Amino acid sequence: MFDWTQQLADWFTYNLLGLVKGNHFADALNFFVFDTIKIFILLFFMSILMGIVNSYFPIEKVRYALQKRKWYGLDYFFASFFGTVTPFCSCSSVPLFIGFVQGGIPLGVTLTFLISSPLVDAVTVTLFLGLFGMKATLIYVISGIIISMVAGFILSKMKLEKLLTPWVQQLIENKAKANDEFKEEKTPLIKRLPFIFSEAMSIVKGVSIYIIIGVAIGGLMHGFIPINFFEEYISKDNPLAVPIAVLLGVPMYTNTAGILPIMEVLVQKGVPLGTTIAFSMAVVALSFPEAMLLKKVMTGKMLAIFFAVVTLCIIISGYIFNLIL
Repeated sequence: MFDWTQQLADWFTYNLLGLVKGNHFADALNFFVFDTIKIFILLFFMSILMGIVNSYFPIEKVRYALQKRKWYGLDYFFASFFGTVTPFCSCSSVPLFIGFVQGGIPLGVTLTFLISSPLVDAVTVTLFLGLFGMKATLIYVISGIIISMVAGFILSKMKLEKLLTPWVQQLIENKAKANDEFKEEKTPLIKRLPFIFSEAMSIVKGVSIYIIIGVAIGGLMHGFIPINFFEEYISKDNPLAVPIAVLLGVPMYTNTAGILPIMEVLVQKGVPLGTTIAFSMAVVALSFPEAMLLKKVMTGKMLAIFFAVVTLCIIISGYIFNLIL
C-alpha cells in the first residue's frame, strides 16, 4: 500500500541528495521521510473515516451496552480482536484512539485496542510462521491479545478519564454537540463532509509537531543503534535479560515487519525466544514516537501510567514465554 512512499523516500535520500545507502544518517533520514509521509496520510484518512463512523454509527447504544451490560470481559476481547485485524502501527492507531474516545467508548476498552493494534496483524503472523514456526506464532498472537486485555482492564480500574488532555476533552464536547445537531436535522453525508473534513484537518494540525519530533527520534534510533548493542545485555545468562530487553526496546520505533528480522538475528545469537518476543513487543507497542503523539491526548501522568502498566505486562509475559518455549 505504501510502496510508493518508500520509493519516494529512497529517491529523495539516495538519488536527489546523493547519500549512500547503509550510511547511518542516510538510513535515518530515509526512515524519517517514509514514516512521516505514511503517518500523515494514515492520520488524515483515518480521522475522516472515524468522523464518518462517529456521525452515523449509533455510538450511544454501543456506549450504553459497553458501560451498563455485564460483558464479563468480552468488550475487552472485542477491542483486542479488532486491534489485531487492523494493520496499524502504534503511531497510526492514535487517530482511531481519538475517534473511540470522541465516540464515548470506555477508556479501558479504547486503550485495549491501542495496545493490541500494533502487536498482531496478518504480516506478523505470516513472518512469524516462516521464522519461528506454528507454536511460537500461536503463543505470540494469543499473548498479544491477552496482554492488551489485561493492561486495558487494569488501566480501566484506575479511572484515568480525568487525565485526558483538555484538547481531547474539547474534541469530545464538540463531537457531542455536532452529533446532536446532525441527529436533529437528519443531515445527509454530503452536508456533513465539510465538518468532518475540517475536524480531520484540526486533528492533523494538532498532532503534527508531535509526529515530526517523534518520527525524527525513531529515525535516529533506527539508523544509529546497532544490533550488537542489545546482544551484549540480553543474553540467556542474564536473569534480568527480560526487563532489560523490554526497557531497551521501548525507546525504539518500528513495525513488526521491521523488527522480526532483528528478532531472527537475536535468536541466532543465542538470545532466548521469550526474551526476544518481549523485546519485539516493547518495540512495536511502545515507543518514544508514540509517546510524543499520545502526549497530545494524555497528560504526562496518564502517559507514564499507560507505559508502566503495558511495560510490566510485557515483562511478565517474557518470563512466561521463556518457560514454555
